[in-house]
Amino acid sequence: MEFGWSETEQKYRAELRAFIDAEVPGWRANPVHKRVITPEEKARVVDFTHKLAERGWLTPAWPKEYGGGEQSAWQSVILSEEMWSVGEPRGSQYMSVNWIGPAIMLAGTEEQKREHLSRISRGEAFWSQGFSEPEAGSDLASLRTRAVREGGEDDGEYVVNGQKIWTSHTPSAEWLFLLVRTDPDAAKQRGISILLLPIDTPGVEVRTIPDIVGEGAFAEIFFTDVRVPASARLGPENGGWPIVRRALQFERVGAARWERAALVLDLLAERAAKEGLLAGADVARRFGEARAFVEAARWMVYRVVDERAKEIEGTATAYPARAAMVRAERLVAELGLDVFGPEALVAETFEDSTYRQALTAGIAGGSYEIQLNLIAGQILGLPRS
Repeated sequence: MEFGWSETEQKYRAELRAFIDAEVPGWRANPVHKRVITPEEKARVVDFTHKLAERGWLTPAWPKEYGGGEQSAWQSVILSEEMWSVGEPRGSQYMSVNWIGPAIMLAGTEEQKREHLSRISRGEAFWSQGFSEPEAGSDLASLRTRAVREGGEDDGEYVVNGQKIWTSHTPSAEWLFLLVRTDPDAAKQRGISILLLPIDTPGVEVRTIPDIVGEGAFAEIFFTDVRVPASARLGPENGGWPIVRRALQFERVGAARWERAALVLDLLAERAAKEGLLAGADVARRFGEARAFVEAARWMVYRVVDERAKEIEGTATAYPARAAMVRAERLVAELGLDVFGPEALVAETFEDSTYRQALTAGIAGGSYEIQLNLIAGQILGLPRS
């Protein structure tokens, strides 16, 4: 793997950073908090992503036929790092670009591709992820939300009943990437289908969940006799699980959480130096350890990206990379608490925002414990207990 950036990539990063500072300067005021945009902010976000798209910077690694620039996977990494360094001003569109769009490219009909990929590549599509349920979080294949098909394959529709929970970005969402069970008698991974559902469909009820991360960050969604045309199904009936697994490989390392952890660590070190706290050997050692973990996470993710750029498939490198990202983010947050004590929990400070976000680091994108299980089984070859 090449450990340096090319001249073209360096130029792209510099131009992108200048563009971000000019277009959304206010987002850098509290860059460590990944923001779930409000309905009031949506117009500003759309304007920003429109301008990104006009420059070919929103979907740089996508094929040209779907509105992309056919650049290398490294362009997407640069984009993610620069966006997360200011708090992700694309809103939920980072999911659309990172894994929802590629999933539709992989399994969508020509009609679905025309309808969704053009809107994503123009910066106009806001999605939410309908995966987790009260009894199917880390064990996602245990989901119970039921979809019963009525009518034929071409002219039929599904009737959906059930519940999703911990869905993020719902305040601005227009579409839901929804996992449902279409065959309750099949093995749990083999009875799952995917529906692309407008979130304002009759029978869909969204309820905000109070939480410690931020107002409106999460919601639960209830489905009561929701009717969805069979044409909205992504991929074959009962064949959604392979598509989801492929999508999750993109999701696990698609958000540059290591970049935010590095930024927070720099801010913590700057404050500690001003207050004379870095003079202590133990504090300095812990800052060094945290930096090592952050950079290890970065390079482990870069290895995954390198495989993607070389079109190497079937490896399990995303699992340790994801686990390393979680560990790095948690170490940085814990360091802030230990060094600055109760002051680090003062509301609206970057230390407080960091700690709140770190609480979710091991859950979003697949729980930390599940990643460790996958590492044990698929990489180390350890037997199940």
